[in-house]
Amino acid sequence: MKTMILDILFISVLPFSANAQNNNEGGDRQWLRDSLAAATTILAYHPDSVDLRLKKAAWNIQLKQWDYAKDEYDKVLYLQPDNLAALYYRAYVNERLGRYNFARLDYHNLLKVVPGNYEAQLGLALLNEKDKHYTEAMDGLNQLCSQFPDSAEVFAARAGVEKERHMLELAEYDFGEAIKRDPQNTDYLINRADIRIRLKKMDEAKEDLDALTRLGIARADLQEFYKRLRKK
Repeated sequence: MKTMILDILFISVLPFSANAQNNNEGGDRQWLRDSLAAATTILAYHPDSVDLRLKKAAWNIQLKQWDYAKDEYDKVLYLQPDNLAALYYRAYVNERLGRYNFARLDYHNLLKVVPGNYEAQLGLALLNEKDKHYTEAMDGLNQLCSQFPDSAEVFAARAGVEKERHMLELAEYDFGEAIKRDPQNTDYLINRADIRIRLKKMDEAKEDLDALTRLGIARADLQEFYKRLRKK
């Protein structure tokens, strides 16, 4: 759950040109490779172009070329040590490379430049959970829930961490808070239905599953959940 949320968070703030291509599965990989080839050629003549290096790194990420992306962000940060985009995206890339301490350092450096930044705080909290820094993770998520009480995403992130740690009653509550703020989010409803089945709250779980069908999810896609209802 935490990895999925971090991925969604990151993709949502990618430069538009790269993010838009992600919606065209058929042709985007070739488009990205062509763009990378062109950018590499231009960078040979303009090696200090920060904008072009950021674009190239975003395309590297779209192709999951983590090491190449990191190299570009390293070069940007050598030129501009406080570049917010490079700090944030390099933290994400370092996390994908398993370089958790380096990712944490990038988030902390970003927060020194922009204290209270939402994306950096959330990324850091989820990274801490992934790296088994549980106390820091929950402290960060609790602070985010206080700072951004209207954010469904924050409550869902905390619920996801609670679910992974088998704190099911708390996770059910936080997914409920997320659903209040984003009632049509099917991921939140599926997660709460799963938790309610585990807690043997069958009537409430069925309400969530029925709500999902009303939102357009085919009942056939929810059969495993309905079967679990009947088994309990």
